[in-house]
Amino acid sequence: MRTVRTGEFATDEVRDMNPFIPETMQAAAIDRYGGPEVLQPHVLPVPRPGSKQVLIRLEAAGIGVWDPDVRAGELELGKKGFPKVLGNDGAGTVVAVGKGVERIGVADRVYAYGYEGGFYAQYVVVKEDETAIVPANVPTDEAGALGADGVTALIGLEDKLKLRAGESLMIFGASGGIGHLAVQLAKRIGARVLGVASGKDGVELVRRLGADAVVDGRSGPESVARAVRAFAPEGLDAALVLASGEALQQALGGMRKGGRVAHPNGVEPEPEGPEGVEVRAYDGVPSREIFERLNTWIAAGPFHVELGGTFDLQDAAQAHRAISQHHLGKLALRIHAH
Repeated sequence: MRTVRTGEFATDEVRDMNPFIPETMQAAAIDRYGGPEVLQPHVLPVPRPGSKQVLIRLEAAGIGVWDPDVRAGELELGKKGFPKVLGNDGAGTVVAVGKGVERIGVADRVYAYGYEGGFYAQYVVVKEDETAIVPANVPTDEAGALGADGVTALIGLEDKLKLRAGESLMIFGASGGIGHLAVQLAKRIGARVLGVASGKDGVELVRRLGADAVVDGRSGPESVARAVRAFAPEGLDAALVLASGEALQQALGGMRKGGRVAHPNGVEPEPEGPEGVEVRAYDGVPSREIFERLNTWIAAGPFHVELGGTFDLQDAAQAHRAISQHHLGKLALRIHAH
């Protein structure tokens, strides 16, 4: 384990600082780019919140499917330099706030999604606008895996697809981290949802979460194409593409002219829509406004975040090895702050 000594912290921007916050914390960080083995336990200084920032004592953190690319140096995300703490979302309790923070207070139970990273640790500093109160119907461990994928799902559905009640929607990758949340959100919007899931367990999950129809993406292109035609004989209105696969293009062949396809950047190869169908790529960017919309939809009824596997903070390398294996929902880290 590598220890980095605490330096001098600028505290003039801190409005409310808990005196019991330690100077150092446990974290999983990298000192160089490479495979899972470079992700090692570290002792690092606890960050201090600046203006309009909050300090969160984390209980859980999500493991993004993009995190291995950041670890390998193939995706530039978060603060530059080493040691580099990965992770872009998590949940816990606010223990300090900087000047100018208005909505969030000390002792609030929050979840967050921050581009700057730093969530594979016991404490993280995040902008207030990248933070939201955890809905009462979501446990904190589930909320740790909610921020990035929930924001990305809702932006895809509402902002890019402009999904409306009564429309037919295919979610390709419906049993994954973003997909299983999108199923629940799309149903609340009032859409008819066809989920293309991964494996029998994925089909069961997506059906349980309320999809109107589900097909196993592993059952072959023809099987998926038949399911699309049966679900929307006149063509799908919209599709949210969250995964690739040999069945994808045939499935998109079931779109109606004028239909819409959206996918987060990072889905490769990029889906191609048939003639007359617009394809929109996008990034899931956190903001106060999108968090407010997300929380409104989540509070409308029972909501579930599927944790496909949980790992202790010191086992982050093992968690990264598990990302490429079949799992439902999103992987997460259990974090115990001292």
